[in-house]
Amino acid sequence: MTVRAKICGINDPVAMETALDHGASHVGLVFYPPSPRAVTPDTAGALSAIADGRAVRTGLFVDPDDATIDAVLKAATLDLLQLHGAESPGRVSELRRRTGLKIMKVIRVGAASDIDRTADYLDVADWLMFDALPPKDMKNALPGGNAVSFDWTLLADRDWPLPWMLAGGLTVENVAEAVRLSGAQTVDTSSGVEDTPGRKNPDKIRAFLEAVAAL
Repeated sequence: MTVRAKICGINDPVAMETALDHGASHVGLVFYPPSPRAVTPDTAGALSAIADGRAVRTGLFVDPDDATIDAVLKAATLDLLQLHGAESPGRVSELRRRTGLKIMKVIRVGAASDIDRTADYLDVADWLMFDALPPKDMKNALPGGNAVSFDWTLLADRDWPLPWMLAGGLTVENVAEAVRLSGAQTVDTSSGVEDTPGRKNPDKIRAFLEAVAAL
């Protein structure tokens, strides 16, 4: 089984080049200002250009309005929109139609029952992502990128008609186990390749991608 990897929260050219040079299938740009990984549309445009034709350029949004989407797409070319908020199936369908782009809907998982929400998006999304639901007592929690994982066995032996990614606290040390337990064929990391929130470490990016390539 070939496993692919997405490096999310890229906000500088060195991190982008490192991810691309070492085989990332997807690269993620964050458009959620509270995140330390957030980029402006202009910065995203420059980073997106580096990745042109080399990886799937993914924009992470949290309950975005049309004006936010329009401002980003005017400055940066994206291939996939990652919706990390409480977007309804109707909103997902609307954004897919309005932008003409593929959509990845994130399902945040804390318990097995959370995965049941997947059924609502199977007809309107192109990808699914399963990320960890942060604990209720976690201070300053973000929608994603909290270095928190969930029980990967909850995804084992599941079958969906859409491709999906596994996210949430993945590092070079645990990605092999995460893939073994979940059956994921695409994995996503952000905090797992950083020195501090928002500061990507090229050596950690390289090591993570090498670990994934070896699976």
